Amino acid sequence: MNLNLTRPLAFFDLETTGTNLAADRIVEIFILKILPEGTEMTLHQRVNPGMPIPAESTAIHGINDDDVKDEPLFRDVAPRIAAFIEGCDLAGYNALRFDIPVLAEELLRAELDFDISKRRVVDVQNIFHKMEPRHLAAAYRFYCGKPLENAHSAEADTRASYEILLSQIQKYQGMDYEEKGIFLAEPVRNDVDALHQFSSYARHVDLAGQIILDEDGKEIFNFGKHKGKKVEVVFQNEPSYYDWMMKAQFPEYTKKVITDIQKRRLQKRF
Repeated sequence: MNLNLTRPLAFFDLETTGTNLAADRIVEIFILKILPEGTEMTLHQRVNPGMPIPAESTAIHGINDDDVKDEPLFRDVAPRIAAFIEGCDLAGYNALRFDIPVLAEELLRAELDFDISKRRVVDVQNIFHKMEPRHLAAAYRFYCGKPLENAHSAEADTRASYEILLSQIQKYQGMDYEEKGIFLAEPVRNDVDALHQFSSYARHVDLAGQIILDEDGKEIFNFGKHKGKKVEVVFQNEPSYYDWMMKAQFPEYTKKVITDIQKRRLQKRF
């Protein structure tokens, strides 16, 4: 099937140094331009971001500093990219929330105008989420093959969750899982420990995700001015930060977690 187009539609995807729309930079761009008569044209370009690529980003897209050290800066290739998508509508997966904003930032930094109001945008992810909703009733229909009666009543939702889990075990037992370099052999099986490991946010220490574990299993902050720093070290160097957190509107469970960390830190002194 060919798309019914009145002007070219440019699908594109970016690999970047991170997910901060304003601060992070492009390291790779691929554009697939579909012309109204069905002809395909492509543009593929790696870019020197002018900043180090964090290890966590390299772990996702596989591009490191050495791979792009001899590539041009974005401003050097920006005119070619802008010309390639001139007069095109845009499309991609999660394009509206990430790829288009990042591309716009890079083009504007290169002093090239970008006006999204003049283009139509097709976001494949939004179509997916709207047509395949991820709420409980949709999951029940998908896994159990029937509508959820009395949705949003506590009993119906609880029983539906139980039935969904049973169906998930039947559907996925024996299947492996791999994403972003992570491989797990048969993670969905009739074993509560395995199900816990697979379905939980493994790095979260508190329930709100304010405190997480680093690669060495140490608690670090996941917010604010100390993001990425070890909690114990911050409390040691800035004791008032613990007091501020305890008085601020953090969840009680987060306060419980930092209190345990503070007690452990103080016990090490004696």
